[in-house]
Amino acid sequence: MFRKRMGMIAAAAATGAMLLTACGGADGGTDNGAAGDSAPAAAAPAANAAGTGDLAFLSGSAKKNNAPANTGDWANQPGKPAVAPVAKKWVQLSASKAGNLNPVVVNGAGFTLYRFDKDTADPSKSNCNDACAVTWPPVVVDPRGKIFIDGVKKSDVGVVKRDDGTLQVTLGGWPVYRFSKDLKPGDTNGQGVGGTWFGVTPDGQKAGGQAAGGGQTGGGATAPATSAVLFDDKNFADNGSQGLSGQGCQNVARDNIASSLQAGGSLKIWSEANCTGQSKIINGDVADLSTIGFDNTVSSVFFG
Repeated sequence: MFRKRMGMIAAAAATGAMLLTACGGADGGTDNGAAGDSAPAAAAPAANAAGTGDLAFLSGSAKKNNAPANTGDWANQPGKPAVAPVAKKWVQLSASKAGNLNPVVVNGAGFTLYRFDKDTADPSKSNCNDACAVTWPPVVVDPRGKIFIDGVKKSDVGVVKRDDGTLQVTLGGWPVYRFSKDLKPGDTNGQGVGGTWFGVTPDGQKAGGQAAGGGQTGGGATAPATSAVLFDDKNFADNGSQGLSGQGCQNVARDNIASSLQAGGSLKIWSEANCTGQSKIINGDVADLSTIGFDNTVSSVFFG
């Protein structure tokens, strides 16, 4: 009888230990929320649609977590264009400021990250492949890699499998990209390009607001635009384009070349740099700048 009672006690103790262990494991994936350069956190498996159980999130920057030099985001050196990348062992997502975009997410080297309006967020899907993915290299990560989150909520970060089988990082469900014409940290040359590319905020929204709208040239009350896209050819043909955003006067990087323009409101275009020379107020899109005497003439734009 004594041995039977002791056996029952031992079985109950073992069951309790198993339950305690199960409860303790539930805290392994706690969301750290917005993270700064605090002490490195233990890696936690990422739960996402791609089923990459080995992908890990770490709180803070790559530098704070002692990531090796010349790896991950640091492999793209400033001054050299981004190219279609191989999967990285790690990527960094940091809430920051770049140009006139605040907040916007940058990578570990400080380069602006973008989202594409022709993608989808629910479900996550990238529609930028082949030549598009050379101009706009997707931010991809190795299935067993790490994502450093710095001022970005873990709950807003995920990955999606691309058509080529690689895993692309997402924010708020939107796949994220670099722009090959951003050559130094802080560049925002991709903002508003084609009316479909925008810097991405920490929760996946468009940084700086939406650029393109359906306005008319000439008169009519329209809210001031905060960004615009200038196309080298008429009818918004994307054979070459450049984006501008901000407040006040903004000089065009490649002046006297635009033949059409998209804007989400009213602005003033000028024939000379620093908002001098001839000018014209427009409201919204202009498919052919020659109709208002400004074909291959725009050198600066005034917002606000």
